[in-house]
Amino acid sequence: MPMDMSSKTTLQKLAVLADAAKYDASCASSGTVKRDSVGTKGIGSTEGMGICHSYAPDGRCISLLKILLTNFCVYDCRFCINRASSNVERARFSPQEVVTLTLDFYKRNYIEGLFLSSGIIRSEDYTMEQLVEVARILREEHRFQGYIHLKTIAGADPALVALAGLYADRLSTNVELPTEAGLESFAPEKKPATIRKTMASVRVGAEDALEAAKSRLIGKAKPPRFAPAGQSTQMIVGADAARDDDILATADNLYSGYHLRRVYYSAYSPIPDASSALPPVRPPLMREHRLYQADWLLRFYGFARSEIMEGASGGMLDLAIDPKLAWALMKRDIFPVDINRAPRELLLRVPGLGTRAVDRIVAVRRTGALRLGDLAKLTASVKKILPFIVTPDWRPGKLTDSADLRARFAPPAEQLALAL
Repeated sequence: MPMDMSSKTTLQKLAVLADAAKYDASCASSGTVKRDSVGTKGIGSTEGMGICHSYAPDGRCISLLKILLTNFCVYDCRFCINRASSNVERARFSPQEVVTLTLDFYKRNYIEGLFLSSGIIRSEDYTMEQLVEVARILREEHRFQGYIHLKTIAGADPALVALAGLYADRLSTNVELPTEAGLESFAPEKKPATIRKTMASVRVGAEDALEAAKSRLIGKAKPPRFAPAGQSTQMIVGADAARDDDILATADNLYSGYHLRRVYYSAYSPIPDASSALPPVRPPLMREHRLYQADWLLRFYGFARSEIMEGASGGMLDLAIDPKLAWALMKRDIFPVDINRAPRELLLRVPGLGTRAVDRIVAVRRTGALRLGDLAKLTASVKKILPFIVTPDWRPGKLTDSADLRARFAPPAEQLALAL
């Protein structure tokens, strides 16, 4: 039998609500403004180091207290462990309890910030008010300078969302599933239009803050910041029948329409007492990995979704090789490219070259022609790029067009099976 709420200690609640929060992947802390308590009366920092929970895209080791305010929920989403009909142990923090935990953990150097989400209790507005109250107390009463990521509640009053943006470094509203059909089937209480409206509220808040910042040029007071690390979202992969093409189409629309900083992809994890409509096993983790790689091609490498999915079988990414390599193998007529003459846009399409390596190449080649030995100092992926480049001392010859080129990079079947 579940323990009576009134008898739970703070540590018992923490055990329940930290475990309940593990399914949300969107908790990176990169992208915010640098801020610390040096020279102020505040507490905390966005740059501190603690126990590692994850790595930010910029390589920093980050640590966040990642919890739910409560795992009670009035919604009954079939893919969610905390759905209303789920027979799980329930717990609930008060805003002050979350504040106390955050400060205690920070002072012990366990964390550098807070990631706070919640099930829906009473109503969307009431839940959002509770989340905002946590951030308000931390910022205003304790002058907390660390990182705060709040989950916005889709359907909450836009005024509450705007208030959350004044306290939080990042806001996020999960779209949950990549297609409207999937959401209607597995979470009929969540409406795509409502989710998009909440995302639009965050976008408008950020745009208004940017305009206010520009107004400082004419002598106005410094405007308040608004979620300086932007907004993000999460999509569950493999719970419904959505293809990778559907997932990337949704991500592409979200990036362009709502100026999202990041879309997170979370492989569906089977839950107890699950609906028979849900898959009994999780999808390959490699699928999640390939989606992240494709996402980076969209955001940083100048690829269109149609290019990434060109040649994909059944709208699904190739699990054996990364999507940039898959594209290059289809476009062999473009390669090899001269490493000393090719424009940056084309170098970004060379398998094995990342954005930093390309920027180094473009900078260094201004001082003289790069040879193969020079590339070894600029990138760790020389073996991978050999079939696709030309230098004064290297030409791939027939290697670029060889029939077994894919086999050079695809892992052995048994190794791929382990990855799946």
